[in-house]
Amino acid sequence: MNFDLTDERQMLSDGLRRLLADKTDLKAIVEGDRAWSTESWAALAEMGVIGALFTEEEGGFGGAGFDLMVVFEEMGRAGAPEPLLEVVLAGGLIAELGSEAQRAHLEEVIGGGLQLAFAHGEAGARYDLEHVATEARRSGDGWVLSGHKAVVTNGGDADWLVVSARTSGKVGERDGISLFLVPRDADGLTLRDYPLAGGGRGAEIDLRDVSLPAEALLGEADHGLEAIERQNARATCALTAEALGLMERAKDLTIDYLSQRKQFGQPLARFQALQHRMSEMLIEIEQARSAVINLAGHLDAPRAEREMHVSATKQLVGQTAKLVVEEAIQMHGGIGMTMEYDLGHFARRLTMTEHRLGDALYHLGRFSRLRAA
Repeated sequence: MNFDLTDERQMLSDGLRRLLADKTDLKAIVEGDRAWSTESWAALAEMGVIGALFTEEEGGFGGAGFDLMVVFEEMGRAGAPEPLLEVVLAGGLIAELGSEAQRAHLEEVIGGGLQLAFAHGEAGARYDLEHVATEARRSGDGWVLSGHKAVVTNGGDADWLVVSARTSGKVGERDGISLFLVPRDADGLTLRDYPLAGGGRGAEIDLRDVSLPAEALLGEADHGLEAIERQNARATCALTAEALGLMERAKDLTIDYLSQRKQFGQPLARFQALQHRMSEMLIEIEQARSAVINLAGHLDAPRAEREMHVSATKQLVGQTAKLVVEEAIQMHGGIGMTMEYDLGHFARRLTMTEHRLGDALYHLGRFSRLRAA
């Protein structure tokens, strides 16, 4: 099989790498001056990067797994914190389930003028997508939402939130989960914003009798979980591709350091023990790349097959990320722990990607359960 990028994807990769090299300010990210750059976001939109996350029918020009991989690997390589993953999650749900009026928002999203967030995670869920305790009850022709959502990435900057809520059944059941499109300024919605390690911001969101019209419902009531799983699979592909880019950058920084730093009159790269450790890192990163490619090619597979690839890839990439962070910092020595040096940012961001959408331990258990079923 030929795994080379198409000409269009190669052009997107090269152009995005140049754009991010010019626009990404790691110092500002590390010092917390800003969650992400509005200037960079406008440049991404102008270049068509946001449109690459959607199909032509949805107003974009990509949307395939390999389009996600190209975009997010370059985002990871630059260490950029712009909230593109929220576009994949929340935007993907709107594109899949939304009415014509709801899908009309996507044009502004692709143009860079509208921010989204997916408010799904809750305390005690431990990555289980079916763990939804937030309730939505009918009130006349509309709905009333009550509950709490935790660590909603980009929640503070979002204009619209895609919120999951239980309209029937018990917490932990697959059926009974619905999705709603909620404006950030809705009455009864309160938000506490805070910075996240590695860049970006999260939010705790309280929903206290938030009244919504009937048209706020995305898709059919009680049947939102399958769509959440599909978009979560796409987001996992994107996130593991970002981790791949972060690992590549950590590897390059380590190679450069070992080539320049001298001990006993010769570069550290000449020491056989360090060569062996670098070789192991290179092999593990290439294995992770194969897993991400495999997932990108199976996003349209039947659920059972797709979800096994999701958990297998997330587990392998998470395990590899831990190895790369530890080895890169150890081979750098003390400087690898300082935030003044770029490796510190990439290590923190790589660690956070390992924990988002399920860590390696969670997905190892999930893969075993899926395989047994």
